[in-house]
Amino acid sequence: MNKVKSEKRLLALDVFRGITISAMILVNNPGDWSYKYTPLSHAEWNGLSPTDLVFPFFVLIMGVSMYLSFRKFDFKFSAKTFKKIAKRSLLIFIIGLLLNWFSLFLSKFNSLTNEESSFGFFQKISQAALSYDNLRILGVLQRLALISFFGSIIILLIKHKYIPWLIGSILILYWVIIGATESYLPTENSIVAIIDRAVLGANHMYTDHFSNGTQLVLDPEGLFSTIPAISQVLVGFLIGKIISEKTEMNNTLQKIFIVGTIILFIGFLINYGFPINKKIWSSSFVLVTSGLGALSLALLIWIIDVKEKKKWSAFFESFGVNPLFIYVISFLLSILIGNIGLTHNGNWNSIKSFLYSNYINSIFSNNYLASLVFALLFVLINWGVGHILYKKKIYIKL
Repeated sequence: MNKVKSEKRLLALDVFRGITISAMILVNNPGDWSYKYTPLSHAEWNGLSPTDLVFPFFVLIMGVSMYLSFRKFDFKFSAKTFKKIAKRSLLIFIIGLLLNWFSLFLSKFNSLTNEESSFGFFQKISQAALSYDNLRILGVLQRLALISFFGSIIILLIKHKYIPWLIGSILILYWVIIGATESYLPTENSIVAIIDRAVLGANHMYTDHFSNGTQLVLDPEGLFSTIPAISQVLVGFLIGKIISEKTEMNNTLQKIFIVGTIILFIGFLINYGFPINKKIWSSSFVLVTSGLGALSLALLIWIIDVKEKKKWSAFFESFGVNPLFIYVISFLLSILIGNIGLTHNGNWNSIKSFLYSNYINSIFSNNYLASLVFALLFVLINWGVGHILYKKKIYIKL
């Protein structure tokens, strides 16, 4: 019988984290947004695509890591711990906000440069830097910051035996609110959109574009829909608790498989009353993705840590040990190549557009394949950064 001590650091957790980060980078950086294979796109509204699994999987892993981290000081709450949690969450939130600002800044600077303007170079920089009117406040990093903060506080202040009840209460209450306000449909009258507009302002939210040409101001990482996401990080925390139990690993995996299957089954049942929907982070979405995430993690632990078949996983480990830092680097690089340009044959093109149009797209006759190849190359570039850090044993924790 294969045995792995539960207290031993699990390589599978780093690999799973690396898979999610590399997948995030892949789906966020196609060569051409008009040409994306269906599995690499989010579901337009209700439904679930492989891409929709990436973010909730990372949230679940964050919860697992919280258990492994907080158990080191026996889950004791203190002023020092609170300060550390708040400082880290604030840092992640600010970095996400600054990345949104930097993208807006370069876009505004380019528009001032390309249009006829009496502004000088430094005036354009100043004008662009102070353009906050359409700054998106939230995003992936900001949501991670919020759920990390509130999830950590809950974990340290509430007895762990009550956490399953809290998760259920959050998901049921969210379901009731969405149902009572008839907010299932993609409309700006949705309670999710109304609350976010009231707090953030429409100009500071994401505008979604649908295939029928309509637009909807509803932030997929909005404030109100962050509440069920907090319950998902708590599910991950409970999975981390199971992993840390001092039992034979095969028994631990069996328990995770059982719990994951039950959660998944309940999520699919709830789907009939509260459809699976990432953009409002529905209760069924939380349960289905948590179930699938738990099953995936158990499978990876069995393959990598129990059977020790790990050669294939080295690529993802380089992403997994510095996940948020590499995500930030990829975000920054994407902004730069998408907004810094070259003049070629009298026409201005961004670096991304120039490379994609003149090289990658000219090699591959299939636009969808060319777009995917660009995304894969972009992932490889970021992997190179992560791999150098990994080899040098440099760990940058945000």
